[in-house]
Amino acid sequence: MTATERLHERGQSIWLDNITRQMLDSGQLQAYIDDYSVTGLTSNPSIFDKAMAAGGYDDAIREKGARGTQPEALFFELAIEDLRRAADAFLPIHGRTAGLDGWVSLEVSPLLANDPDTTVEVAKELHNQAARPNLLIKIPGTKEGLLAIEEAIASGVPVNVTLLFSADQYAAAADAYMRGIERRIEAQQDPVVGSVASVFMSRWDVAVQDQVPPHLRDRLALAIGLQVYRAYRELMDSDRWQRLQNAGARTQRVLWASTSTKDPKAPDDLYLQCLGAPFTVTTVPEATLRAFHDHGHVGTPMPADGGDSDATLADFTDAGVDPVALAAKLQADGAKSFVDSWNDLIAHIDEQSAALRA
Repeated sequence: MTATERLHERGQSIWLDNITRQMLDSGQLQAYIDDYSVTGLTSNPSIFDKAMAAGGYDDAIREKGARGTQPEALFFELAIEDLRRAADAFLPIHGRTAGLDGWVSLEVSPLLANDPDTTVEVAKELHNQAARPNLLIKIPGTKEGLLAIEEAIASGVPVNVTLLFSADQYAAAADAYMRGIERRIEAQQDPVVGSVASVFMSRWDVAVQDQVPPHLRDRLALAIGLQVYRAYRELMDSDRWQRLQNAGARTQRVLWASTSTKDPKAPDDLYLQCLGAPFTVTTVPEATLRAFHDHGHVGTPMPADGGDSDATLADFTDAGVDPVALAAKLQADGAKSFVDSWNDLIAHIDEQSAALRA
């Protein structure tokens, strides 16, 4: 049995963190579904930017650019075309799991991060435009994003809450999700609205790798993950959630993101082998997925009580790391990085469209 099969049997969903038109055309995505236990997919502007730069979208960009389609609208047309095909590939899984699994994700423009009202309107438009039941709209879990998340969920739009880094940030995202569900129940609407809460891992270790002693290297992200998982399990056992579940609601699952190992001295499956837990999701870049399938290890399941994470975080505090301040910085830096990637993507589409027309 492969490592991906063992992880799937543990009860964790494996989602691919990549999409390209070539992957769809060649049948590679279907191979990942059939042979690598992949049951969903995430995307972001950087992924599309790299794929477009490789030339796989030249004909489509030329055609749409000739019609006068503006760069942002052109991007969403291309992305939705691909994600519809991916969503259709995962639709049997979505149906078999009664809507729990088999999702794909599309991100709203990060330029709207400080405008929750417009974010919600765009989220509705994109979800309607895609016209697929298993499409999640990615909204960042920032202060302003939480308002949009609640409203989107209350409106029945499935949401992938992105850009979370800590247990506190996760709890705030879960609270926004539950507020949206509570509003639906009060309005006597269907309380089942798909959602995941994406917590980024490897960026923690990158941020401190030059600041801590060797024995703490590559241990911070896993300690944070244990704290998040403890908060997740506590929330599922809470009276508030049990009341919502009694009304027919479905849990917003935790998703582990940023799972490729950045430290060349660490195992290439570091995060996958240590973040295995039932009723969670891990989204994996293509290279990491292949490596894990080939020679990965599935460690012991994550303990629901947080394990030794409190002691580990105390060691980091003694080493001069403030996890609370660092979580806020990572989220702020991540939001800026999203904007930078988006601006690069739109600029590249504009340049590529002009060059192809010429």
